[in-house]
Amino acid sequence: MVEKLEKIWMNGAMVPWDQAQVHVLTHTLHYGLGVFEGIRCYRRSDGTSAVFRLREHVDRLFESAHISDMAMKWSRDEVFAACLDIVRINRLDECYIRPLAFVGEGAMGLYGRDNPVHLTIIAWRWGAYLGEEGLEKGIRAKVSSYSRSGVNSAMTKAKVVGNYVNSILAKREVVAAGYQEAIMLDAQGYVAEASGENIFVVKHGKVITPPVGGSILGGITRNTVLQLCDELGIPFEERVISRDELYIADEVFFTGTAAEVTPVREVDERKIGAGARGPFTKRLQDRFFQVVRGPETLHPEWLAFVS
Repeated sequence: MVEKLEKIWMNGAMVPWDQAQVHVLTHTLHYGLGVFEGIRCYRRSDGTSAVFRLREHVDRLFESAHISDMAMKWSRDEVFAACLDIVRINRLDECYIRPLAFVGEGAMGLYGRDNPVHLTIIAWRWGAYLGEEGLEKGIRAKVSSYSRSGVNSAMTKAKVVGNYVNSILAKREVVAAGYQEAIMLDAQGYVAEASGENIFVVKHGKVITPPVGGSILGGITRNTVLQLCDELGIPFEERVISRDELYIADEVFFTGTAAEVTPVREVDERKIGAGARGPFTKRLQDRFFQVVRGPETLHPEWLAFVS
């Protein structure tokens, strides 16, 4: 359950948590056209708090809105500042931040082009998405019967609200079967991504991940890990991955704002590698947390400090 805090940002104003409400005729509630972001603020080892890659998340929010033909009334700088304000006003040192742009009440029916676009920003305390134990020991995943939407059937490079029905169904399917996360294939049968994470495979010392040109969302944590691979001298490649390559991989791991860097120890009842977090995953995971938590400021351009 999300812990109730003091304020939520709505359309430029800080409002009490319980007053952040919308009408039942909100267009997005009926038809799913809305866009959102997931962003993390970390408490660093020196006691400061910093939002990780906030500029890139705000840019993607606006790109998603543009793809979805939603006119934003706020500037990127205003949204950037509001994300920092919501952390500050709720006195949070570490949290998850959720900007959400949605189409409001007005005309019903699919068009709704003239309905107002609203923007809200919420923050809440949220630990490891797939569990602290999962970060250390790895999780169990299953390939879902639900395929990731194709590039010509959904706007796969936008974080559109309605796109996630596909992921919800996949997640519920595999959790009911006793797994923790779903892996989704694309329309051609290649590995795409998990329900809310990008996926990486390690084989013979090389890190491999599906290309952005396919049906995957180009994750910001995904991009971070690829940059860290380059800095650490770890060979990497972006290419299509077949389902059976997962089974014979030395390591598999997920990346995402919520999941951070989470190892996968088992897929479809097949043990991956040694059945535990592998050395490449741990090395990248350790480096990632050094970046976001310190003590060194390895990438200052990725940190927006909450004063």
